[in-house]
Formats: sequence, structure tokens, C-alpha cells
Amino acid sequence: MFPALAESTEVYLDSASTTQKPRPVIEAVHRYHSSRTANAGRGSYPWATTLTRAVAEVRARTAEFLGAATEEIVFTAGATAGLNAIALAWGLAALDDGDEILYSPRDHASNVYPWQQLRATLRRFGRHIRLVPYRVTALGEADIDDIAAKLGPRTRLITVSHLHHVFGARTTLEELRGRLDPRVLLCFDCSQSAGHLPVDVEALGADFAVLSAHKMFGAPGTGVLYCRARVHDQLTAFLPGGNSAVAVADSGLAPGNMPELLEGGTPNLPGVLALGAALEFLDTVGLDAIAAHNRALTGQLIEGLRPVPGLEFLPGPAHAPCETGYGIVSFTLDGIGATDLGFVLAECGFLVRTGAHCVPSGSIAAADDDSVRVSTHLYNTAEEIDRFVRCVTTIATEVR
Repeated sequence: MFPALAESTEVYLDSASTTQKPRPVIEAVHRYHSSRTANAGRGSYPWATTLTRAVAEVRARTAEFLGAATEEIVFTAGATAGLNAIALAWGLAALDDGDEILYSPRDHASNVYPWQQLRATLRRFGRHIRLVPYRVTALGEADIDDIAAKLGPRTRLITVSHLHHVFGARTTLEELRGRLDPRVLLCFDCSQSAGHLPVDVEALGADFAVLSAHKMFGAPGTGVLYCRARVHDQLTAFLPGGNSAVAVADSGLAPGNMPELLEGGTPNLPGVLALGAALEFLDTVGLDAIAAHNRALTGQLIEGLRPVPGLEFLPGPAHAPCETGYGIVSFTLDGIGATDLGFVLAECGFLVRTGAHCVPSGSIAAADDDSVRVSTHLYNTAEEIDRFVRCVTTIATEVR
């Protein structure tokens, strides 16, 4: 089912970086390039109209996957592109002088840098917004009490990682339900949660959400931006081009319809078709089954590593009072740096991520800047986790 794994003896434990691709996804990309290649929404001949219908079907499937309406689904170049689209299409148009955005400096850089760039851009035009950082708990979750304490009359957006890319902790903001001013919008980075556990934007109360296709069995260069219908009148075209807006003489551009408003230019068509194949694959396997599998592997990994001398877990499920986990565990080991440990593990056949994991420099805790991250998915097995634990135990004994 996963050709790259079938031809390798190594154990892939870096799915938080990118997932391996199942054969139907690979075939979807190949089929677009090898049979009736055309553009979507641009022609009336059968090749083009068939592709237009296929893209519409993927949009509808994506909407169903998230519990959204089809006009709320925007195809992007990835989660990073989606978050930047929010900053440009909403932030530039909707934020006033003195408005505030609450964010976590310990989130992925893609959920930090766009807001910093937005602040710098607005400053050049005389508008000054504030970025208000909030803390992360020992469990790796957004600190709800700290967020609540920092909410103010000028708060306009709270942005969070639904599933943290280093800590493996889930944040839903459900504790704030009913306590927020309707003007406060909620943005969820679902790059790590989508494809690992069910994501329901209505249940989350999300106004914006972003997905990364390559982290959910799809192809690189494709993502999804969910924009709740209530914010559509606050958006402007950030990438003007074909389909994105309607020209008005001498007075700029009038907004087009969603989702075309935010989809200027030709989309990554093979990537969109691959996303459709990935969603079909996920539906066949079942997200509940995937979540249960990752939860079991996470628990097994934590309990196996807990007795290892000199090993220290970063915030996350290892510190939770009850069994939890979504397939991401990060740790350090006394006596050896994470990068060196990663090289040794690779020599032993285990492929993991090391370093700061795209957490912005200058905003990370001392323990976060050099760690090993293990991330699992449905193609990993309990036997592989046992072998990995034994390998880390041996390394820990030798370096001590």
C-alpha cells in the first residue's frame, strides 16, 4: 500500500514532517500528468470539464471531511500558504490600529511569522497592531487561563495549534466557549491533527482552519484553508488573478465569490486530485481507527522510554495524568545532543526528526531547541516501537 516503505528496511518515524504516500495518491498524480492533462474551470471541451467536475468533487469531499460547506473550502499551496492567506486576505483588510492577536511563540513558525509580517506591513501604513503571546502548559497545551487573562476589548484573533507539532498535545479552546466576544475570531492550525483524528470545524468553533495535504497522505504543495461563512465579507483578494475578483474601472477590484476570491491563478491540480485520493483512503481506513492506533503506539513509546536513564520528555502526553496521545513524542537524552542521537538512530535504521522542529528561534524554551521527535502513523507497528525503545536504551547506557 505504501511503495516507499515496501522497498526499505528502515523504520520511518517522522510522519509529523510528512507522511508516506499510499498507492492511490501516487496514481492520482501520475494519472493527471499522463492522461488528458488539462486546466480546470478554463475550457468547455471534455478534458477540461471532466477535470472541473473532479476538482468540485474533491472540494465537496473536503467540506464533508471538516463538517463545512463547499464555499468555505479554499485550496492553497499548503498550511503555510493558508495562514499567510488569512493574514493578507483578512488581516490587512479587517484590522484597525490598536487591535490585538493572541498567539503562542512556541507554535510552528508558520503560525507565528505570518502575524509578525502582518504587524510589520501594517506599521508601514500607519496601523499598529499588538501580538500578545500566551503560555503553554506542562502538558503541551495552550494555557487557557493565560489566554483568558489576556483577552481584551481589542482582541480580534486567537490562533492555536489544534495538535502541537512538537508536544503532541491537543488544544480545542472549548473552555472559552460562550465567553468570547463574537468579534474574536478563532484560527486553528490543523496540520498535525487532520488525517490523525477527526476534525470538525463546527465543533471547534473555528473561523479559520488550515490543513497540509502532505501530512495526511496527500502530495506536497497542496493545502486547505477553511473560512467560515461569517467572515467572508471581511475578506479581500490577496492573490488577484483569474477567478479571484471582478475588475471595476478606476476603483480597484470588487470582491468575487468564495472560494474563488482566494484562489487566483491555476491551482495545483495534481495535488488537489491527490488530496481527493488521500481523503478517500482515510475514509476507507477510518479516522477513529487511525487515532486509536496512534494512541496505542504513543502510550507504548512513552512507557517504554520512561525508565531510560537520562531521558527527559518535553511537554506532552508523557506528563498527562491519564493515557492520551496522538502519535507525537519529543525527548532529550543526557550525554548526547539530539542531532548526534538522530544520526546514531538513523544508522540503526530509525528515521526521526531532530533540532528545534521549526519553532521560531528566539522564542523557544531552553529544552526545546534540540530534541528528538518521534511521530507515528498507521504504517508503524508495536514491534517497531519495541525495537526503537531497545535501541534508545542501549544508546543511553553507552553514553553514560
